Amino acid sequence: MRASNALRQLADDGLTHVELTWIEKRIEHWIRFGRVENDRIVDRRRRIVSFRPGVVFAFVRWAANDYGTIMSRIDVVRAVAAEEPFTTLPFVRPGGEILLSIQGWPKVSKVLAAIDAADEAGVDPCDAAPDHWRHVHNRIAAGLEPRAYTLERHQAWLKRVKVEG
Repeated sequence: MRASNALRQLADDGLTHVELTWIEKRIEHWIRFGRVENDRIVDRRRRIVSFRPGVVFAFVRWAANDYGTIMSRIDVVRAVAAEEPFTTLPFVRPGGEILLSIQGWPKVSKVLAAIDAADEAGVDPCDAAPDHWRHVHNRIAAGLEPRAYTLERHQAWLKRVKVEG
């Protein structure tokens, strides 16, 4: 079964589905972080991972040809519930709330460094404040360094969620 057909069949289950492809040195799609609800193997090169509504995940896409890298991109996305508005994104069904969208390897590597910094601070990146990923997007897009996500920032985010609760 083709991955796109499999995605269409899964579209009505309330989850967000992401098609991952791995053709070594040609096309590589992977999840950098996020709590996967379901992982379905389509064939030896493709699989579909699914996320519950509200889960934040990072989707990395990279492609190359005989002359080198032709595309690199990272998107940090929040999976949405059925009644929520969303933005479409290639290989993501139905789509999601895009918190960060960066292209070009130098910028993508800065986002990966920001993800690593959150990990090193002891915070799972999928639990970080969505505003942090918007901040990282805006700073990198403007050619600036993003502020690190610290444990103190995370605790402030958790208090804000509790108050808004």
